[in-house]
Amino acid sequence: MASTVQTAAGADVPKAAADKASLTTWIAVVAGMIGAFMSILNIQITNASLLDIEGGIGTGADNGAWISTSYLIGEIVVIPMTGYLSRVVGFRRYILVSTFFFAVFSMACAFAHDLGTMIAMRGLQGFAGGVLIPMAFTMVVTKLPKPQQPVGLALFAIAVTFAPAIGPTIGGYLTENYGWQKIFFINAIPSAIMIVALWFTLEKEKMQLGLLKEGDWAGIVTMAVGLSALQTLLEEGNKDDWFGSSFIVKLAVIAVVFLTAFVWIELKVQKPLVDLRLLKNRNFGIGTVANMLVGFALFGTVYVLPQYLGQVQGYNAEQIGNVLAWTGLPQLLIIPFVPLLMKHFDVRYIGVAGIALFALSCFMNVNMSLDYSGDQFLVPNIVRAVGQALILTPLTAIATSSIAPKDAANASGLFNMLRNLAGAVGTAALETIITKREQFHSNIIGQSVTVYRDEVRQRINEMTSYFMAHGISDAAAARHQAIIALGKTVKRQALVMGFSDAFAVIAVMLAIAAVALLFAQKAQSRGGASAAH
Repeated sequence: MASTVQTAAGADVPKAAADKASLTTWIAVVAGMIGAFMSILNIQITNASLLDIEGGIGTGADNGAWISTSYLIGEIVVIPMTGYLSRVVGFRRYILVSTFFFAVFSMACAFAHDLGTMIAMRGLQGFAGGVLIPMAFTMVVTKLPKPQQPVGLALFAIAVTFAPAIGPTIGGYLTENYGWQKIFFINAIPSAIMIVALWFTLEKEKMQLGLLKEGDWAGIVTMAVGLSALQTLLEEGNKDDWFGSSFIVKLAVIAVVFLTAFVWIELKVQKPLVDLRLLKNRNFGIGTVANMLVGFALFGTVYVLPQYLGQVQGYNAEQIGNVLAWTGLPQLLIIPFVPLLMKHFDVRYIGVAGIALFALSCFMNVNMSLDYSGDQFLVPNIVRAVGQALILTPLTAIATSSIAPKDAANASGLFNMLRNLAGAVGTAALETIITKREQFHSNIIGQSVTVYRDEVRQRINEMTSYFMAHGISDAAAARHQAIIALGKTVKRQALVMGFSDAFAVIAVMLAIAAVALLFAQKAQSRGGASAAH
């Protein structure tokens, strides 16, 4: 006789059926993954096109980074609130409304004609879109039976790791061929598909407005203010010379005070907005730390590589996107096979192998030269793609292996918020590292490049002759141009070395993540009896 399990309603159903989600459930899960993919895609989709967008709205490079930052602030603030708000208004209603406004605010960005409007629309777009990430994660953990969760987690991994890698590729192509405005229309059709699919597949729920009285409003306010101040500090710090600026000091004080208050509140209240106590769970705590370090590296590489190709090699948006495509496209072929690997190997070792490959790809970029361009990134990018494909599904399986379904929404919000926050910290840290290390290398090289050295004088004479042969008749003017050109070469070489150092830092962070993951307990099998829950 076939074994049976008992449902919450008390009816006996065949165990095989309990181990398989219905078609309706899978449609809902896949629709949720489209939302997570589009939400994460939009963090990075403007990276390769910032110069074009800045020109279109009439702002400079110093302020243009806010086009990405405002979106990330909206996401980071709303992600921890998602579990609570979905209970108040109902899961189905909240995800449908958020998807609608995500598309609306996205399209509104295309019509922005000044920086202020663009920042506001991007912030609202992030606030609506950020909801879609934890809700997709929650659907995997709560709607799919244990044996099928690795497949759901693989879909989520495509959203988290493939979307940032392919974002600049899509953005660069659209910008170069159709104009930067088209970037912001890309969400319209997927959002419409999501709304139709979720409308018919998710169960209707009554609003529980009574929960508003129980809301952790002190936690919400302190978190929103603290995270916004922290993200602004990270964005403006390098430009304003960090704590040499009174504005940055004030932001730091606000961030420390409000985030400290937030942590204290969350540990004291009976129904916290973010259940920080979940971090005491060994696997969830270790998985979250590793996830943060991976987020640092994931967002960091997607920031560093376009910056290098644009600043050093002079690539346009589409060329940058084509180079980054080799970090994204191979993942589509590999990630679907990760659940199969998880059936035969310890998920910890799969995750460690993936992180190690990701780290190796960064170490392959630590000795770059002036000639290091798109072709030289091909092999490291493919290695990076293989590594990234093997990371998130095992990492998420480890983190959620002992999380109860009732804690899924809280765990999802915390897990995803901290990854995105670590990515923001990573981007700011790497920007500063590149700046400071460029200055360091420039000083070191400059001490060697002096007119007292024969080879330097010879190089200046050769360049002087070149300029005189190409239209500068005055010898003094030609020599002056030769010295300027030599100085630019020194600066460019120092910049290359600064980027190399940034890749080294990313590799070290990943090495720490790999070691941390080894301390996790072996995740329980997701098949067999464990499916009954």
